[in-house]
Amino acid sequence: MTVAAEVERRTRPAVMVAVLCFAGAVSSYSQSVILLPIVGRLDEYLDTSPDNAAWVITATLLVAAVALPTGGRLADLFGKRRVVVVALGSLLVGSVIAALSDSLAPLIVGRALQGVTLVVIPVGVSLLRDLLPPQRVPGAIATMGAALGLGGAVGLPPAAWIPQQFDWHMLFWVSSVLAALALLLVVTQIPESARRSPGTVDVVGIVGLTIGLVCLLLVISKGRVWGWGDPETVVTAVVGAVTLIAWATYEWRRASPLVNLRLAALPTVLVTNLVSVLIGFTLLGMLLVSPWLMQVEMGQSVLSAGLWVAPAGFAMLIMSPLSARLVTAFGARSTLRAGTAVMGLGYLFVIVWMNSAWQVMVGVTITFAGLGVAYAAMVGLIMASVPLEETAAANGLNSLMRSIGTSTASAVIIAVLAASTVTLTTDGGERTVPSRSAFELVYVIGAIAAVVGVALISAIPRISSSRVDPSEESCPTPTSGSRR
Repeated sequence: MTVAAEVERRTRPAVMVAVLCFAGAVSSYSQSVILLPIVGRLDEYLDTSPDNAAWVITATLLVAAVALPTGGRLADLFGKRRVVVVALGSLLVGSVIAALSDSLAPLIVGRALQGVTLVVIPVGVSLLRDLLPPQRVPGAIATMGAALGLGGAVGLPPAAWIPQQFDWHMLFWVSSVLAALALLLVVTQIPESARRSPGTVDVVGIVGLTIGLVCLLLVISKGRVWGWGDPETVVTAVVGAVTLIAWATYEWRRASPLVNLRLAALPTVLVTNLVSVLIGFTLLGMLLVSPWLMQVEMGQSVLSAGLWVAPAGFAMLIMSPLSARLVTAFGARSTLRAGTAVMGLGYLFVIVWMNSAWQVMVGVTITFAGLGVAYAAMVGLIMASVPLEETAAANGLNSLMRSIGTSTASAVIIAVLAASTVTLTTDGGERTVPSRSAFELVYVIGAIAAVVGVALISAIPRISSSRVDPSEESCPTPTSGSRR
C-alpha cells in the first residue's frame, strides 16, 4: 500500500487540506496583518522612537527570511509535519510574549519568534504532496495558496476592529488563541510524511545564509532611514553581498547543501523564483497601499478600509480551484502568465478609476483573483522540477523569493509615498499625508512589476501538464551532476 493510500485510509484528505489551510491562514494573518492597525502608534505605545519601533517589523522580516530556506531543508531531512508543529509552536510562544509586552525588547523577541511561522505554507504544500493521492494534489495546492489571501485581506477588518474596542495587546492574544488551535489541529489531524531527504544539517550554510540575508534585508528595510549613501548602509550591503557570494560558492560544492543551487539554477526553477519576487512585490503593493489610499483620499476609517479590502481574500479563495483546472487544460506556464497578467489588470483598474472606495475594492479584488490563479501554477512548476525529497526546501526558497519581493515593495512604497506629501487640516490639527500623485505612482510601479513578470514567464521552458501534476512518477530525479 502506498503512503498516500495509507494516509487516505486513516485520515480524510479534505480534513488534512482544511487543517493545513487554516494553519497557513493563521500564519499569513500573524505575519502581514496583525500590526497594520497599530504600526503608526507603536512608538507611542512602547515609549520609544519611531526608528526603534520599526524593529518590531524588521525582526519578523529577518527571521522569516532565514527560516524559509532553513525550515524547508530541515523539513526534508527530519519530517515536514514536525517542522510545521515547531513553527506553530514558535508562533504561539511569540504571540504570548508579545501579548505580555509593554516595552520594545520583549515585543521584538515575540515578533521574531512569530517570524518562524512563515514556513507553514511552503512546508504544508510539500506535506500535502506527500500525503495526498496524486489526483488531489493540484487542487490542494491551489486551496493552500488561498490561505495567503484569507489570512491577509480577510484578516484585516478584525485586526482593525480589535484595537478600537480593546487594548492593543488583544491583537496578540487573538493570535495566541489562533496559533494554539492551529497547533492542536495539526498535532491531532495531520500524520507525518515518511519521505526523507538524505544528508546532514548544513550548519555553515545556515550561518552564511543568515548573515547574507540579514545584511541584504537590513539595507532594503533601513536604507531610507540610514541614508542610501551612508557608510553604515554601504558597509552592510558589501558585507551581505560578499557573504552571499561566498555562501553560494560553498553551497555549490557541498554534497548535502542547505540550498541545492544546482536545482535552483534549473531554468524553470530560476525563472519561476524571479517571477515570485515580482508577484510578492505586486501583492504587498496592493494590500499595503489601497487601505491607506482609502483613508487619505476617501475619508475611510482603518476598519472600513479593511472591510472594503476583505472581498479580495474571498476572490482568491474562489479562483484558486480554477487554477488547478487551468493548469490541467493549458499548462502551468500559461496559467502563471494569465494570473500575473490579471494581477497587473487590477493595478491598471485602480490607476484609471481611484475616486471611490468601491473602485479601489474592485482593483484589489482583481489583483487577488489573479494571485489565486498564479499561485498554484507557480508552486506546481517548482515541484514538477525538483525531486520529491527536496520539495520542502524548493518551496521554502520560492517563498523566500516572494518574501524578498514584499520586503522590496515595502521599502519602495514608503520611499515613494514619503517623497510627495501634502498637509491636511482636520479637527485634530494638521497632518502630513501622501499626495494623490504618490499613490498613482505606486500603482504604476506595481503594474510595471506585473508586466515584467509576464515577460519573464515567457522564458520558462515549456513543461507538460502531466509533469505539473505532482505525482511521484512525473517528478525528475537528480542527475549524476546534481550533487558532489
